[in-house]
Amino acid sequence: MALEHAILVSLSERSGSGYELARRFERSIGLFWNATHQQIYRVLKRMEEAGWVAVDLVEQSGRPDKKMYTVSTAGHAELVRWLAEPDPAATTQELAVKIRGASFGDPAAVAAELTRHRDSHAERLDVYRQIEKRDFPDPAALHGRSLHQYLVLRGGIRVEEGQVEWFTEVRQALRRDADHHTKGTP
Repeated sequence: MALEHAILVSLSERSGSGYELARRFERSIGLFWNATHQQIYRVLKRMEEAGWVAVDLVEQSGRPDKKMYTVSTAGHAELVRWLAEPDPAATTQELAVKIRGASFGDPAAVAAELTRHRDSHAERLDVYRQIEKRDFPDPAALHGRSLHQYLVLRGGIRVEEGQVEWFTEVRQALRRDADHHTKGTP
């Protein structure tokens, strides 16, 4: 994922200046996608040149005009395209941005992407558990190199368990949300 998509999600939630956007990144999207102020300003310039954002100048007394950015029609189309695009190599951070932006595109496509990632992590978890069972049947008796190997494997197991649980939780929440909207409840 490019920083552009994280910015499109943030600007879809609320338009703002580059400074405001950088502040939002520090407080919210920045929890899972880091970007410096300079990176944000460079990317905003590219996005403006690509036609993904529109810029309105707001006059300020005694200061340079402030640029206010909003997502353009072309930017919205790009966001919808990216949200629906499968990406088997997507990181947890990239998937978090897709989840955050799901309402700006097709939530069902985002849910399908999460299902693919959940299944991949579940397969890896199964392999790790098989290795644990085969190679480390008595963890309490381990020491030295074998203990260190086991501890690394346990770390992998814990990470994969967390990923499977999180993707399952998100998929269930997205389903509830879809059912909620299908029934016509605001």
